[in-house]
Amino acid sequence: MITEFLWPQLDGMDMEDMWFQQDGATCHPAHETTELLREKFPGCVISCDGNQNWPPRLCDLTPCNFFLWGFVKSHVYVNKPQTIAELKAEIRCVIGEIEPQLCGNVIESFVKRARVCQQSRGGHLSDIVFYN
Repeated sequence: MITEFLWPQLDGMDMEDMWFQQDGATCHPAHETTELLREKFPGCVISCDGNQNWPPRLCDLTPCNFFLWGFVKSHVYVNKPQTIAELKAEIRCVIGEIEPQLCGNVIESFVKRARVCQQSRGGHLSDIVFYN
């Protein structure tokens, strides 16, 4: 999937400041996978075995997981796309209309969550943290 799908998608993109972040699925940080990613994203792989360590169960704290996917999905399906082309167009439209202030709020919330996680030394986080 990486070499046949992701690499062609990245052709022609400015990769200078681009990072690749994996989630905690056990198949993702496999040695072969990590090596492929390190070649394409030198020094910029966020993973449990990457350049920036990412704890395997921190996915609930990441902005993409706790906000973006649900937000995009809730807006994309309002118009009930009927084809893959329509679905892709809706996704692009919704992502393109996300206001910078909303992104700032999400990142601020992420920082709060990460601090709570750090303070609890990786222990259980109370549900209230996820609704602030």
